Amino acid sequence: MDIDSYSLVERARVHAALGDPARLAIVDALTLGDASPGEIAHTLAMPTNLVAHHVKVLADAGLVVRGRSEGDRRRIYLRLRPAALSALTPPPLAGAHRVVFVCTHNSARSQLAAALWRQRANGDAASAGTRPAPRVHPRALAVAHRHALDLGPAGTAHVDDVVRDGDLVIAVCDNAHEELTGPVRPRLHWSVPDPARVDTDEAFEAAYADLADRVDRVAPHTAAPCGKPA
Repeated sequence: MDIDSYSLVERARVHAALGDPARLAIVDALTLGDASPGEIAHTLAMPTNLVAHHVKVLADAGLVVRGRSEGDRRRIYLRLRPAALSALTPPPLAGAHRVVFVCTHNSARSQLAAALWRQRANGDAASAGTRPAPRVHPRALAVAHRHALDLGPAGTAHVDDVVRDGDLVIAVCDNAHEELTGPVRPRLHWSVPDPARVDTDEAFEAAYADLADRVDRVAPHTAAPCGKPA
C-alpha cells in the first residue's frame, strides 16, 4: 500500500471512530483537558462499561491515549491526541510555491482570487486568462477597493505568458477549466459564476465572497507558504 492509500485508511479509521455520538461526546469532553474514565462516565451520564468500550475504539484509532496518575497509581487518565484530528484534513498540496488563478478574460475572478491569495495566504500569486480582455473590469476594481484589496498594477495577461513550471494552476471559471487540456492544465477547479454576465455590484460581491471562502479553505492545505521554500 502506498503512502496516500495508507493515509486514506488512517483517516477513514478516525472518521469511523468519531461516527458514534457517544464517542464524539467523549472527544469533546477531552478537548480542553484530561479526565479519568470514571469522570467521563459521570460527566456524560454514561455507564462505565460503555465508556470503556468507546475509549477502546478511540484509542485503537489513535485519538485517545491512556496515562497512569502520578498521584494515585490506580487511576488512569485519558488524553486527547490533537494530531490525530489533523488526519481528518486532506493531505497538503505539494510544491505549491506560486498559485496562478486562471479564468477566461482575466478581468475579474482570477484578478480577485490572486489578490485574495496574496492578502490572506501571504503567498506568491498571479492571474491569467485564456482570452484576456483589454482591461480589468471596472466593477472588479470597485469591489476590490471596497474590501481594501490590492489588485496590483498589472493589467490582463494570457495564460501562456504567465504560467511556468511548478505553479499551482487553479481555474476559477468553467470555460478555462474545460479549455485548458494541454501542458497547462489546472490542478484545481473553482466553479465561480461569472459576475460580468449579470454585471451588477451584487454579482461581483458574491464572486468576491465565494473566492474569499475558497482561498481560506485551500491555503492551509498547501505544503508550504507559496513563494517560500518548503
